[in-house]
Amino acid sequence: MIKVGFLVTPGFQMMSFAALTAFELANVTAGEALYDIVILSETGGPVSNSLGIRMDTVPLGEPDFDTLVVTGALDPEPASPLVLNYVREALQSCRRVSSICTGAFILAQAGLLDGRRATTHWFLARRLQDEFPQVKMEEDRIFIIDGPVWTSAGMSAGVDLALGMIEKDFGAEMSRSVARKMVLYHRRAGGQSQHSALLEMDAKSDRIQTALDYAKRNLRSALSVEDLAEAAHLSPRQFSRAFRAETGQSPAKAVEHLRVEAARLMMEQTRHPIDVVAAETGFADRERMRRAFLRAFGQPPQAIRRTAREEAI
Repeated sequence: MIKVGFLVTPGFQMMSFAALTAFELANVTAGEALYDIVILSETGGPVSNSLGIRMDTVPLGEPDFDTLVVTGALDPEPASPLVLNYVREALQSCRRVSSICTGAFILAQAGLLDGRRATTHWFLARRLQDEFPQVKMEEDRIFIIDGPVWTSAGMSAGVDLALGMIEKDFGAEMSRSVARKMVLYHRRAGGQSQHSALLEMDAKSDRIQTALDYAKRNLRSALSVEDLAEAAHLSPRQFSRAFRAETGQSPAKAVEHLRVEAARLMMEQTRHPIDVVAAETGFADRERMRRAFLRAFGQPPQAIRRTAREEAI
């Protein structure tokens, strides 16, 4: 049985506990206790979370866990010397030490992220980088594995981190089965962007949202302004004006963002050749896709795939 310690501090973010469900359902799927979860705090006893709900915890002792997960707070504050010492010791005695969301600040305060690649919630990533310049911050990542240290982005990314751990421990099929039980559309790879192109465009009207949904379902097509306008039941001129007003960008740029997002996912989660990925996501050729990746991520498609494969090892 794999023993997992969840370390919480006062005001910890409640969403961090969503990751617990992934471990719970791994036990259910296997029909046996694969994971034993213990909730820890500095002194033990009731600890209030971000909603003011008090949860019972076990006091810190010897870090005799396989995996330590450090949770975060909405507004991270300096951790106590006892907590920091515990986290440092855990790096020596545990197989892996991880953080969810702003729990990365505690790992950074303890020095665990010095010289390591790491991520956290995009909203606070720059702050962490400024406060801890030795960290190799990659703010646009779902989760990152650097040796025995795992860090994840905010909120729901803790579930992706937990599913990644389950896959490492018991295989891809177990991880997929747990994801299905959690009714997840797909398990996001660690290298996937924290940002959703559709979410960032934030269309206000049903007509523009309908056009965006149409575009996402038909990325292999040319997707001209006329095509999108027809899907929205507007004239091309009305559509272009309304689209820019609602999303702040042109239809062509929005389509490129959707294509890049889909192509990145294919590069991370499949072994399709680059030419196939380019064709499936509507890029005319691999060179156009490469230029779009450089604009969006500052890296070519091959680098995205290489990083995803390294993290899967």
